[in-house]
Amino acid sequence: MVWPFPPKTRKQIARIEITGAIAADTRKRVLKALEEVEEKKYPALLLRIDSPGGTVGDSQEIYYALKKLQKKTKIIASFGNISASGGVYIGMGAQHIVANPGTITGSIGVILRGNNLERLLEKVGVSFKVIKSGPYKDILSFDRELTEAEEKILQDMIDISYGQFVKTVAEARNLEVETVKTFADGRIFTGEQAKELGVVDRLGTEEDARIWAAELAGLDPEKAECRTIEEPRPLVSRLLSRSQLSSPMGRTLNWVEFELATAGQPLWLYRP
Repeated sequence: MVWPFPPKTRKQIARIEITGAIAADTRKRVLKALEEVEEKKYPALLLRIDSPGGTVGDSQEIYYALKKLQKKTKIIASFGNISASGGVYIGMGAQHIVANPGTITGSIGVILRGNNLERLLEKVGVSFKVIKSGPYKDILSFDRELTEAEEKILQDMIDISYGQFVKTVAEARNLEVETVKTFADGRIFTGEQAKELGVVDRLGTEEDARIWAAELAGLDPEKAECRTIEEPRPLVSRLLSRSQLSSPMGRTLNWVEFELATAGQPLWLYRP
């Protein structure tokens, strides 16, 4: 029989990393990597998550792609230093989850933030004339306070998003919705606590997760290779991004960029 791809991939474990804040670039990269896992028929996937979460829509698209891949591939999620909020949501797309005892996880919930610069603008003498088609067209505008009606509209939207999050966790972890709600109040907890709550299956390292993935796929853990799939980038670009992320200024700039890009959007995000 002639395989469409080298049979070597059938004896390998694919590995995908999700690090940092989840946004459009993360979604595009991960979805492309998941397509490769499916096309090359990897029997198992090790999903390494070290993320505080991010945008709702991008997290949901990654989750749905993982659920689809579950039909063909064994998926084990490994929670790293932090896997919170949207990071947890994505982890629900795996059949099994491993976390370190000290992993920071949880923060199940939704947050939406806007900036109100009304007082500052008054001090510098700046005002805006707004022509709009409806009373809520400029909701979350930075030059005025929210009205009570606007707050209710946004709260209803947040509640619906929260309900989606809770339902997904309940279904993925075989828990009752009301049980999930007892700890899905935005609080963070350790990997050890997550196991007690039923959010993760086992405590252990990424290597423990790799061994489990190999076993589920019927592979010899000592012989099965683990291949990290990532979008090819020029060497200079990789080196620059690593140096930027390793510096406090680089991390600050990345967060500022993320905050500006997602202002006014509901987020599944833990931001200490």
